[in-house]
Amino acid sequence: MSEAAVGAQRGMARRGFLAGAAAVTGTALTSTAASAGTARAAGPAARNGADTGPLALTHVTVIDGSGAPPAPDMTVVVEDGRITGLAPSARTRLRPGTRTVDLTGKYLTPGLIEAHTHSDGPESVVPPLYALAGVTTVREMRGQAIHHEWREKIRNGALLGPRWVVGSPIVDGTPSLWAADVGPTIEVRDAAEARRAVRRVKREGADFVKVYSRLSREAYFAIADEARRQGIPHLGHCPDTVRIGEASATGHRTIEHLHALLLATSRHEKEIRRRLAAVRIDPRDPSSLSRYHSWFQQVHPLEWRAVRGYDRDRADALFRNLAANGTAVVPTLSVHRTLELPDDVPSRAEEWKYLPAWQVESWPDQLAALTGGRTPEQDRQIRQIFAHRLRLVGELHGAGVRLAAGTDTGTGYLVPGFALHDELALLVAAGLTPAEALRTATRDAARTLGLPAVGTVARGQAADLLVLDADPLRDIRNTRRIHGVVVDGRWIPPEERRRLLAAVEEAAAQTSPPQEGATMTGCGCGGHP
Repeated sequence: MSEAAVGAQRGMARRGFLAGAAAVTGTALTSTAASAGTARAAGPAARNGADTGPLALTHVTVIDGSGAPPAPDMTVVVEDGRITGLAPSARTRLRPGTRTVDLTGKYLTPGLIEAHTHSDGPESVVPPLYALAGVTTVREMRGQAIHHEWREKIRNGALLGPRWVVGSPIVDGTPSLWAADVGPTIEVRDAAEARRAVRRVKREGADFVKVYSRLSREAYFAIADEARRQGIPHLGHCPDTVRIGEASATGHRTIEHLHALLLATSRHEKEIRRRLAAVRIDPRDPSSLSRYHSWFQQVHPLEWRAVRGYDRDRADALFRNLAANGTAVVPTLSVHRTLELPDDVPSRAEEWKYLPAWQVESWPDQLAALTGGRTPEQDRQIRQIFAHRLRLVGELHGAGVRLAAGTDTGTGYLVPGFALHDELALLVAAGLTPAEALRTATRDAARTLGLPAVGTVARGQAADLLVLDADPLRDIRNTRRIHGVVVDGRWIPPEERRRLLAAVEEAAAQTSPPQEGATMTGCGCGGHP
């Protein structure tokens, strides 16, 4: 490609971003239609690649996700997408015709669960990338029609990808932090509009109501009540107008990110909330990026005030309350790190090749637009804020609050599937053991998402499995050392996995930049400071 063409692509990507696909919001910036032919070709390949009949994975060490010690030299039998056998290899008798795969020296875990994504891109890239990275279930935090389409194709065997839990569009107050340039947001002004929004998203097939930061108290409590009446969970950001304890008491299923927790564990909470109520967003501003940049500037001093007033007794009481109510937390340390330690983001990573080059090349400009202009003192403070977030995660875990691993994938520098492995490493840095971190992406995540059939290796469970070349309990980074995966009962051995990843890489390389003026969709979460 000529230098002029490369420059044109960068310009288009930058204009698309500045028009509304903020990096903090995930900007996958790829057109679903761009690789339609490639995506269609993936369907028959996925169906034809699945062998029929029972499959036995033999002589493998099983880490079942329950917290039990590893079980060496086990055989796992898979039939019709389910685990039908799990026993020591020496005591296992296989039926004639059973395919066997000798996994001596390997480690088998449940497939990983990613609890916070904003997936945007061609179906020939994004869905298979999750599965091939060992992520066999995802929770979509800003649901759109395309996510329902992907889910149906995956269920029908026409597309390789994870199980998908699909939320509603963001339901926020007015003015929202999100302008129209990033796609649909449901703005509600009062209780009546809030109740209508809940009924609407349920009719549209959402698995949960995604609540957001600028909701009024009246609207939030109406959503919580109507969601209970309609039998649909509500979860997401804890609105600025609502205390975490109040939200937890309504059945708010998961608190996303660590922003609200930072404020709620400070002895200065009352003062901070008064100042937070004075934060304003210009409803005339058509740029989501601009709105969020303004939000950062106004809220950063409040977060720093919160950290300086951290109250351990207050935190302990709150965390005990969350644990008692069954309210889980999805820390999304990955996106916090990107936005709060921008000087530490990598200049290159191997998995970036699975995304379009023009997209990857736009990330530095996007990140600079969001985090630029900080003084050295602000940089120092924000680094301390991130360190404090790590401390909060360790204390949440110690208090018995369930944690579910999520990344805010869709944000720049986070590659679908691969980002979750880095999140696990950050959870270990926060004080969890490798086994505990792994459970945040297996059993505990499954419970959080309300999926009893996934998250552990046991008879009757769905056959979503990850086979590793090294022990993740010795070093959590070994979750990246993938030998093969089982996706809904389909065994993908090393050779096939390499071939499928190469096909994803080729599809990404062939994806054209968005046309100037096109509307982009973004993540809608990670930027909330």
